[in-house]
Amino acid sequence: MERAVKNLGMAPNFALVDGIRKPNFACPVMTVVKGDATSYSIAAASIIAKVTRDQIMQDLDSDYPAYGWRENSGYGTAFHLKAIQTQGITPHHRKSFEPIKSLTGNPVQLKMF
Repeated sequence: MERAVKNLGMAPNFALVDGIRKPNFACPVMTVVKGDATSYSIAAASIIAKVTRDQIMQDLDSDYPAYGWRENSGYGTAFHLKAIQTQGITPHHRKSFEPIKSLTGNPVQLKMF
C-alpha cells in the first residue's frame, strides 16, 4: 500500500484505509474497520482492486496455464500449490508470502521461468 501511494505521481491530501493498521503515508490517514461496509470510497476502491486482480489472474493464467491462476484469484489452492511443487515458482509469485518464502531459501528446488 505504501509503495502504491508513493508511485501515484501526486501526493494525496488524505487517505482512508480499510482495517486497523495505519500505513506510513506522508498525508493524514484514517483507518476504518470494515471500511468497505461503511465507506462508499473504500467500497469502490475494493471493487476496482478485485476487478483488477481478477484481470491480472486471467493474464497470468494465459502465460502460465499449469498454475490455475484464473481459479485461485491470488490464493493458494491445492492445485496451485501442487503446481508450485512440480513447476517451481514464477517471477509473479510473492516471495514474502508462504510457502514461497520458505522455498526461496532453497533455490535448488526451484525452476525459475
